[in-house]
Amino acid sequence: MKQLFFLFAFCLSIYSQAQFNIRFVVNQVPTKANEDIYIMGSFNGWNPKDEAYKLRPFAGGKKIIVVKNLEPGNYAFKFTRGDMAKVESTADGRDIPDRVMEVSADFSYDINIAGWKDDYPEKPKRYSASPQVRIIDTAFNMPQLQRTRRIWIYLPKGYGGSSKTYPVVYMHDGQNLFNEQTAYAGEWGVDECLDTLQKKLGKEAIVVGIDNGGSHRMKEYNWYDHAQYGKGEGQAYIDFISQTLKPWIDSKYRTKKGPEYTAIAGSSMGGLISMQALMYKGNIFGAAGVFSPSFWIAPQIFTEATKQQVPEYARFYLYAGGRESNTLVDEVRKMVDILSKKSNYDIRQAISPIGAHQEQYWRNFFPDFYTWWSARWPE
Repeated sequence: MKQLFFLFAFCLSIYSQAQFNIRFVVNQVPTKANEDIYIMGSFNGWNPKDEAYKLRPFAGGKKIIVVKNLEPGNYAFKFTRGDMAKVESTADGRDIPDRVMEVSADFSYDINIAGWKDDYPEKPKRYSASPQVRIIDTAFNMPQLQRTRRIWIYLPKGYGGSSKTYPVVYMHDGQNLFNEQTAYAGEWGVDECLDTLQKKLGKEAIVVGIDNGGSHRMKEYNWYDHAQYGKGEGQAYIDFISQTLKPWIDSKYRTKKGPEYTAIAGSSMGGLISMQALMYKGNIFGAAGVFSPSFWIAPQIFTEATKQQVPEYARFYLYAGGRESNTLVDEVRKMVDILSKKSNYDIRQAISPIGAHQEQYWRNFFPDFYTWWSARWPE
C-alpha cells in the first residue's frame, strides 16, 4: 500500500510539472480577413497585441497559432485584431463571454470568429462621469518619462462647500475609472460608487486617475526589464506620481498629505505597479489596492517582497478571481503569506471564485477596498 501511495504521489508530481501545447486554428473570420489576428488571455496578461501571440497564415486561408508550455489548468482567452476595440463579438456585434479551455494534454481547437466588435458601432457611448469628476489636463507633463498624460480627478460632493482636507487615492488606467465614453473594457464606476459609499461611511476621499500610456503600458507598469516587453519604466512612472503629480495635487487641492492618507490602486498590470509602489515608496503611499496583479510578468517581486521593509503602517489589499488564470489565486496567496511574516503589515486578502479578468469584477470589489482602507485612517 505504501508503494502504491508513493507511486501515486510521484505520478501526481510529474503531472503538476507537465506543460502542454495548444493549437488554435481559426477557420473563418467574418471581415478583414487579411488583417493580423492575435490571441489574448490569462496566459499573456490579456495583452491584445502581443507579437508573440500573433496568428500566422495557414492552408486554405486559415490562421494558426500554437501556445506552448501551458501548465495544467483552466485558461480564458479571446481573439482580437490588435486592440481591445477590435475584439471578437457575436455575429450581430454583441459582447461574448471569455472563451474557456481546460488544459490537461496537447490539444487542437478549430474556431470560427462570428464577428468583430468594431464592425458594429454601438450607439455613441454616454458620458457617464458624475459632476464630481473633471479632467485636470489632457497633456500633463511627465518629465521622468518625457511624455504627457490625461489626468482625471474626483472630488467629494462636499468638497466645494467645506474647508476640510481629504485623503487621496491615485489610480491607474484612468480611462476606465469614471466614464463609459472613454472606457475601453467597461468602467469601474468609481465616482458613482463613492457618491453612495462616502455618504454611508461618512468618510470622503479624492481620487486621481492617470490614463495608461497605450503602447507604453506594459513598460510603465513594470519595475523590471522584460525580454518581450522591453525595459521596465515602473520606477520612473512611480517617481512621476510621487515627485511631480502628487506635489501638484497637494498644492492645488485640500489634501491630507501623509502616507497614512495616501493610497495607490489598479488592476492587472496596474495592480502589479501598485504593489511595487508601496514597496518602493512607503514614505509616500501608505496603502495599495492590488487587484488581479500580473505577478507572472515580474516573478522577481516575490524575492523583493521577502527582503523589503516598508513603514509599519503599510496596508496591502490583494484581490484575485478564480477564473483569471491557473496561477493567480495561488500567487496572491503566496504574496499574502510572504507579507504576513512581517508582523507590522496590515493585509486584506479577497478571493472571488467566479471572478474573471474584467472591470466588472474589480468594480464589484472596489467598495470593499475603500471601506477597508478608510476604516484605517487616523482619527
